[in-house]
Amino acid sequence: MPTMPRVTPENFRHLSLLLRLGKNPAATVYESLGDDFFIAPPDGWLNLGLWEPGQHDASNASEHLVATLAAPLPKHSVVVDVGNGLGAQDPVIKDVTQARSLIAVNITEAQLRYGAARLKRADAAPLAADATRLPLRDASAEGIISVEAAFHFSSRPAFFAEARRVLSPGGVLSMSDVSMERFPLWPDEALAGAANLRLWGLKASNMTSATRIEAQIRTAGFSQVEVRRCTAEVLEPAIAYLSSRLDAHHDAPMLYRAGARLMLAQWSLLRRRGVIEYLLITAS
Repeated sequence: MPTMPRVTPENFRHLSLLLRLGKNPAATVYESLGDDFFIAPPDGWLNLGLWEPGQHDASNASEHLVATLAAPLPKHSVVVDVGNGLGAQDPVIKDVTQARSLIAVNITEAQLRYGAARLKRADAAPLAADATRLPLRDASAEGIISVEAAFHFSSRPAFFAEARRVLSPGGVLSMSDVSMERFPLWPDEALAGAANLRLWGLKASNMTSATRIEAQIRTAGFSQVEVRRCTAEVLEPAIAYLSSRLDAHHDAPMLYRAGARLMLAQWSLLRRRGVIEYLLITAS
């Protein structure tokens, strides 16, 4: 009979961190996950991807999302990647924008270390910093990109104000985000929402609608704001892919697999009920 995978002391350490997220919840969560989260796509990708019909390769979908977001940024300019994950996206940003300077910002130094080789390949300068207090000069960049990170920031309006300050006239902000289009009305929706806020170290105040997010961007001084809802191209195929990864990982501890399966079921519920949407946003 095969041996049942057990929860190791390291697994317990990771799980215990979720009970005390501390002053920097996003850093706690992602340092706990490390660079080998068992259902994450390979090659250091952490985003959910932008999936084309019939596509089954998660790395391609993740790369497609980043390339789509990088396309509107000014070419041969200074680009700041705010919340750069494990660095897998930075070579793509560099290739698409041909940036003369690429700065990779992350609030957790651990992720910058994990992605050091990828940052070197992109010729990107690592910068450990808070997205709402960027240690960059006024009007020092022409492009800012942020992939699935804004919902972790302590304040979206503060990030938008910082982006406006750091960008030179005519600069472009390009980002993806997750919105909450209505308040959870039913107990299962409320439970799913509360569980995911805790799991990912999110503030309830950060979960707001696409309309509100657009208004916050305009209030920060941006114009020509475009918000594209692409939930069906992101969440549905990503949930299907992650579920298949989960089914294939029989060697992962049962507690991890049960938790991941519950998380994906909650995402699916919130998406089906129209509580959450996935957004692609550009502003200049």
